[in-house]
Amino acid sequence: MNSISKKERGVLLILMVGVFLGFLNQTLMNTALPQVMADFKISTSLGQWMTNGYMLVNGIMVPLTAFLIQRLKTRTLYLNALLIFAIGTLIAGFAPTYFVLILGRMVQAAGAGIFGPLMNVVVMNIFAANRRGEAMGIIGLALNFAPTIGPTLSGFIVSSHSWRWLFWGIAPFIFLDLILAFFLLKNIGTQKFLRFNFLGVLLSSIGLGSLLYGFSNAGDGQWSSPNVWGFLLVGILVTMLFVYQQTHAKNPLLNFNVFKYHNFTIATIINVVLMCALYGGALMLPLYMQTVRGESALISGLVLLPGALITAILSPTSGKWYDQFGARRLAPIGLGIVVVGTIILANLRLDSPLWLPALGQLIRQLGLVMVTMPIQTEAFNSLPIAMVPDGSAVYTTIRQVAASFGTAALITAYGLTSAGVKAGQTQVMADLSGIHVAFWIATGLVVTALLLTRLLRDRQYIDEDRHVHQEND
Repeated sequence: MNSISKKERGVLLILMVGVFLGFLNQTLMNTALPQVMADFKISTSLGQWMTNGYMLVNGIMVPLTAFLIQRLKTRTLYLNALLIFAIGTLIAGFAPTYFVLILGRMVQAAGAGIFGPLMNVVVMNIFAANRRGEAMGIIGLALNFAPTIGPTLSGFIVSSHSWRWLFWGIAPFIFLDLILAFFLLKNIGTQKFLRFNFLGVLLSSIGLGSLLYGFSNAGDGQWSSPNVWGFLLVGILVTMLFVYQQTHAKNPLLNFNVFKYHNFTIATIINVVLMCALYGGALMLPLYMQTVRGESALISGLVLLPGALITAILSPTSGKWYDQFGARRLAPIGLGIVVVGTIILANLRLDSPLWLPALGQLIRQLGLVMVTMPIQTEAFNSLPIAMVPDGSAVYTTIRQVAASFGTAALITAYGLTSAGVKAGQTQVMADLSGIHVAFWIATGLVVTALLLTRLLRDRQYIDEDRHVHQEND
């Protein structure tokens, strides 16, 4: 197998910076929430919209990227996405009020929502099928490492500086990547004229927006509230209408024929189950550290750090393993390791040494790095190149919804358990019981994903002639 050339690495590096910064911003503000709440004198529920608003707009943008990627040149689309992301960063960094801060976060998300799907399409176009694992592994370094390191990085910064430095600090990197992309990034693939499916955009925005908003509110445990089930009901109905409209439209926004490909369908289902466990479980460890043990946000971030580092170190290697062994062999091993790490976290005690949660998280991340990008690469490898933009958008959209649902479900399980304080039991011990229940549910989800890997077929990928066209503009 040929190694990735210097020119190809340059393209990956430019894209990886954007992907890293976009995914970093998903979790960067979590640790800064108390400082922002104090500065603007807002409640916790309102403060959560720094993250919820970002995820909401990010999720709504993803289906639109399938159209944009096929309609616009790679260089044009990436430069505009970076520019939108930069404008949002500056708005947020200099925000005089909380609502301007939310506006900045949403503008950021509008640009960041394009990075991931665009990166997938570029990799699938410029690399042969037997080399895509290595390329996706390098990109996975940003995709997996960024949200993991976010709370740790944020904890370091806000412990001695204003939360505004979380935006000011990344702005130079955005503009540097903008300059590099302007001079070095080439157009990849071919464009075709597509009519803009306005009804599809409207339905997807309402459907996905309602689902994500409903799940974000359900995270407070208020499933019986009209603000939750009302939005979820609207989201489900409108999303069903969207799928029906797309399957009958002459110019669909998303081509759902991607589900006719067996390995894409199975990989997507595995991804859904895994994301429910991953994102929901990711909130439990900080809750254990800060709510149950009373540790600082900085200590909580340091406990997460070893897992983040193992992700950064092994992401490129996991891609090479995929190229050599395939997802059907690699994914079960990774998921088995995730099960071990999650069981460790499900048995944490109030007096457990700090190295134990750090070890459990490290083992979880070790397993996840062997699963997430290999499963994603397997999904895209099973599609014809012409369908990759649709496959990428569908895969990413479903991942967003699954992550929101998993977070809401595990937070609810935690809340219901911790609220049921038994006679003679302290609230701290009730909270610990809630964390145990949430991690055991996450364990069950990972075991389910492990069993689903048996449905993957060996080395089924389509590697027709790749449509690579490179020019400056």
